[in-house]
Formats: sequence, C-alpha cells, structure tokens
Amino acid sequence: MAISVAGGVKPAKIIDVEQRLLKRLIIGKEKHAVMADDINSGLDSDANKLAVEREAIRARLAKQNEAKAVFDAVSAQLIAGVNANIDHQLSSPAQVLATSKLDQKQVALLEYLYAEHVDLARIRPLVESLPWLERDLINMLNSSSFRHRRPKSSDVQVTDIKLVLNYIGIENLQALIPYFCLRNLMPRGQTQMLWLSRKLWRYTVVAAIAAQTLAKLHNKPSAFLYSCSLMSQLGTVSVIKQCGKEFDDMWGNWLREASASGDKALYDAVMATEFPANDVYQQVLAHSHALNWQLLELLDFKQSRMAKTFKAIDTHLKYADLDEDSALIERANCFAKVYLLQEVNKITVAERRVMFDYYQLSEQELIRLSAQNFSKLPLF
Repeated sequence: MAISVAGGVKPAKIIDVEQRLLKRLIIGKEKHAVMADDINSGLDSDANKLAVEREAIRARLAKQNEAKAVFDAVSAQLIAGVNANIDHQLSSPAQVLATSKLDQKQVALLEYLYAEHVDLARIRPLVESLPWLERDLINMLNSSSFRHRRPKSSDVQVTDIKLVLNYIGIENLQALIPYFCLRNLMPRGQTQMLWLSRKLWRYTVVAAIAAQTLAKLHNKPSAFLYSCSLMSQLGTVSVIKQCGKEFDDMWGNWLREASASGDKALYDAVMATEFPANDVYQQVLAHSHALNWQLLELLDFKQSRMAKTFKAIDTHLKYADLDEDSALIERANCFAKVYLLQEVNKITVAERRVMFDYYQLSEQELIRLSAQNFSKLPLF
C-alpha cells in the first residue's frame, strides 16, 4: 500500500516535479505557440533571426579554436557582469520595486475589486490614473469580441471611461482588470525572452482558470482567488523582467562597443552570447515567492488579504498548515503544473498521483478541473 504524503513537509519528489516545470518555463528552448492574447506578438521574426544568427556564429566559432577561446572568455565576462548586477538589484526588494511598473494605484484597484461591495465610483478615478489600463479597457469594449454584447449603437465607438466601466460591468471588470494589470507587468519587447514570456503566460492562464474553477466549486469569493492567482506570478515576473532588462542593456552596450571597435571576433563573441536562462532560473527559485509579498508590503499593503496569502505560501513549510485562501491557490498551481507537464509527456502517472495527494485535490475537484477549457482566460 502506498504511503500518503498529504500536506506534510514537502517531499523531494514534489519539489522535483515543481522545479521540472519551472525549468521548462525558464530554461527550455522549445518555442511555444502564439496564444490569442499574446503579449509580445510581432516579435517572432526578430527573435527567429537572432536565434539563427547566433547559431550560425556558434557553428563557425566551433571550427576556429582561437575564435572559440575569444567567445568563451568574452561571453563568461559578459554573463558574470550581468549576474553581479542582478545579484545586487535582487538583494533589495525596494530596488526591484523601483524598476517595476507596480504601484499603489494598481494594488488599491485590485483591493477594491475583490471587496464585498464594489463601487464603480471608487474604481473610476483609479482607472483614470492608469492611462494604459484606461486604454486597454476602452479598446476591449470597442473590440469585435465585446461589441456583440452591446445591441444598441453597437457601431459607435465609446471613449468616455464612465460609460466604458458601466458597459463592461463589475463582474467583467473583476476579470479584466487583474488580467490587464499582470499583462502590463510582463516582460515586453525583448526578443531574448519571447518564448520564456509565452510559456510563463500560458502557465499563469492555466493556474488562474484552475483557481477560479475551484473557488466556484467551493462557493468561495472567485474574484479574489482569480486575482490572487494571477498576481501570484508577481515575484517571478519581477525577477525575470529585472534579469532581462539588465542583460539587454549590458549586451546592447557591449555589442555597440564591439561594433565601433571594428573587432569582428569580439563582435561575434558578444552577438553569440545568450540570455543566461540557467542563472535566471536560480534567481527565480531564490527570490520570487518572497517578492510576492515584500513588494506589496513596500507599497503599504502589509495587511491586505493578498499580501497575507502570498506570505503564508512563502513561509509555511507544510501545505496542511495553510489557510483556506492559500491552500486553494496552491491546489490550483499544482493542477496547472501537472497539466502543463502532461501536455509534453514529462510527468509519470505515479508523479501525478503524488502531486494530487500532497496538495489534497479531491476527486470532485479533479473532475471539475478536467472539464475546463484552459486555452484562454474566460474574460467575459
């Protein structure tokens, strides 16, 4: 008879499965298919050209011992410089926050949206103070996918934010605003991280749908748990974004200097240096869970339900010790990890059972989750 691992100190086999998924998200080189709501659409051509050019340079360097030695030395020095800067930046949550797009207005807005009584009059000033969010909501309302919900004057473009919010409605805003908030925080416009961003976004979507599904099954506040699930990627996104920006900045500076010097070997060495995904993976392991709640505390939301949930997940050694909110978020994350590993045949039946056993997913929960469509968030 198998021995249950339910809820205790997390066993090594659980850690191995979870880290396997994280490695695939950050280190894996497979190209993820474009989703309907891709955050970096249009970068494919540039990313593919860069990958092909790097591969060609490395193939040429492999045949030239002297050039290969230059590449090894330059690449190691560049990555060492990037890692030193990243170590310094990530050691200070305040510094991470300073370079993040997260601010008090966004968190306050999320807090209002999952309150027991939501008042559009309190939400509107906060939306207006976030131009990117106001633009996203207006574009959503006027999109073809939403316009069919407006039988009257459906061809008229609505631009007044008060009308936009009223048209969309509170329930849809509870789905749309957290979604747009996390999208705004995701790495953008960086060809180095195109496929990484897509894989991370896919995992986020699956976990958020799972959390929403479990919340409805157990008659829990789905607005909070859905929003909390999305924003539980805050720490991971912050680390990856910081790493990506530091690498792009330093790599770009070195490439310009090498080009100006006219040294072809040096230019090729810099050009062929790849984003240090292995090092970034280690940084995510070390910092992401703590940053989830540390960033919120720095914005004076220490007592918020979301910050308390993130802190509980980070600091409790046993799943069985978690409160209801934190436990449901972790069950949703568990299902998402298993789901994505199953898609690529990277998890065994026994490992899947152990994951579901540890996080105590019931048969009823698994039946309900298995019936969901995880291809995109049900935004309205």
